[in-house]
Amino acid sequence: GPDQWHKNYPIAKGQHQSPIEIDNKEVHYDRSLLPWFASYDPGASRTILNNGKTCRVVFDDSFDRSVLRGGPLPGVYRLRQLHFHWGSSDDHGSEHVVNVVRYAGELHLLHWNPKYSNYLDAVRRADGIAVLAIFLQVGKTPKPEMKRILEEINAIKTKGKEAPFPNFDPSILFPKSHDYWTYHGSFTTPPCEECITWIVLREPIIVSSDQMAKLRSLSRNAENEPDLPLVDNWRPIQPRHFRMVSASF
Repeated sequence: GPDQWHKNYPIAKGQHQSPIEIDNKEVHYDRSLLPWFASYDPGASRTILNNGKTCRVVFDDSFDRSVLRGGPLPGVYRLRQLHFHWGSSDDHGSEHVVNVVRYAGELHLLHWNPKYSNYLDAVRRADGIAVLAIFLQVGKTPKPEMKRILEEINAIKTKGKEAPFPNFDPSILFPKSHDYWTYHGSFTTPPCEECITWIVLREPIIVSSDQMAKLRSLSRNAENEPDLPLVDNWRPIQPRHFRMVSASF
């Protein structure tokens, strides 16, 4: 489990690990933080897959067609993929925790800095990756836009399954408010490289209990193996150490 990762990946015990708990009392309002903007080309959407760890949507990142800019970022970042983290029940599943609240899930949109020659090069750089994180909160009026992703779950039930997923603009998943927290951290899966500028949105999007159950219907195992529910694919919170968490609001 996550507490053993550092044996193979020493950086997992580093000083800039993610996720963290965001505590309003310790957050610093930074008036210099700009609004962020995403311009995503629906034509860049390629496939949806179950890799045994999450449900992932992959985008064409061969040029600057779907990009994130502004906010704390020094330039334009290209969208590469989005994926989800969720729990075994509705009362947990998010990776980041806000004022002791853990949400039912968390959506991550992963972008890389094209000033580096490719994605693998970017992962080795402190400013290589930007992740936009959006909380999923179970409520009465679920966001209809989640349907498009969840409709494909049956096609990717087991590990290794992949299906075409054309013409999707992930910005339909954004909440109304673009207020965010930002800090420097890491991937939440091994090797846990410390290359991420996190942009964690304050406002969650609403999902239904049924929608969360749909994510839990995925299997960690391949088709010919025993069904093992894909749940609790979140990493526990990591020490913040000396890091500053800044807020745009």
